[in-house]
Amino acid sequence: MKQQNYSTARQDGGVRVTPVRLRRSLRRAGVLVAAACLALAGCGGQTDNPAPKGAKAEQKAAPDRVEPLSGTPKPQLPVTVTSADGKKVTVESADRIVPLTGSINEIVFTLGLGESVVAKDITATFEQAGKLPTVTRGHDVSAESVLSLKPTVVIGDTTSGPAESMQQIRDAGIPVVLLDTAKSLEDVSKRIGEVAEVLGVEKAGDELIKRTEDRITAVQKDIPRQEKKPRVAFLYLRGTAAVYLIGGAESGAGSLLDAAGAVDAGAESGLEKDFTAITPEALAKAQPDVILVMTKGLESVGGIDGLVKIPGVAETPAGMDRRVVDIPDGVLLNYGPRTDEVLKSLVDQLYEDAK
Repeated sequence: MKQQNYSTARQDGGVRVTPVRLRRSLRRAGVLVAAACLALAGCGGQTDNPAPKGAKAEQKAAPDRVEPLSGTPKPQLPVTVTSADGKKVTVESADRIVPLTGSINEIVFTLGLGESVVAKDITATFEQAGKLPTVTRGHDVSAESVLSLKPTVVIGDTTSGPAESMQQIRDAGIPVVLLDTAKSLEDVSKRIGEVAEVLGVEKAGDELIKRTEDRITAVQKDIPRQEKKPRVAFLYLRGTAAVYLIGGAESGAGSLLDAAGAVDAGAESGLEKDFTAITPEALAKAQPDVILVMTKGLESVGGIDGLVKIPGVAETPAGMDRRVVDIPDGVLLNYGPRTDEVLKSLVDQLYEDAK
């Protein structure tokens, strides 16, 4: 395979990138992939090569769509749930749903309730959500826009805000449920189950959890054996805003890299925070064999040619061999129903020469 799009990338939507917003948006990017059911390639034999070398050929991007379960589940409501901020919330109707993040929107559509969704976050890049009005940008919620749509339930997470907007929606009598932020592969099933519970479709949630877990397992079975695990550095790039960061232990990418049989070079080199400014010293210590970037981020610096001009990149093994994996921004860190496709894209690009 090749290092091209499996979904539409996350966009900044004109919002100025601040360190706080960056951390929040990176953890919840309403993240990626598109091909509903990717066929899994057979694994190769043992190899000494930790990663593919050189730039890859162009490939037509698959359509950015989610794959809903068959049929439309009927919500069994009312239900009372505990929001992540400790509030007890009773949901009586799922007729008009407003998801405040792209990943939650993706789950709602995949559960089969897309016809009831009346709004989206700017990170909901998949095709089925294309015509919905945008009420959230960079996790900043427009309370007025939400209320104008007369929602019966609003679902966000702990990055949704500001707090004043959330309270304004609640004061209008709208049930608002906040979920814990999904930060790793282990959060996928929990997040799907929570959304399904809020909407009264737990049976559909169980079905989607099983489908997603089975697909993730299938991808992992296809990972080629290697003597040496590839060292992968996750770089967050926004060239237009002069933002150049390297991911550490809290970046959110570590569990994906681990599942793909790779080493998180940033975390392994001692970077404990989520993101740290890129320096030649940090890159020299990380010594990545491969660089992982978001597709729009790579485009923002002028592609691979521009990437290797960032100080320190060209001197790494990845920079010298131009070994770059790019995955669309919209789902890379989504941790939802399309995470199997994210993982498959990552695996295919990491081990292209081994297949």
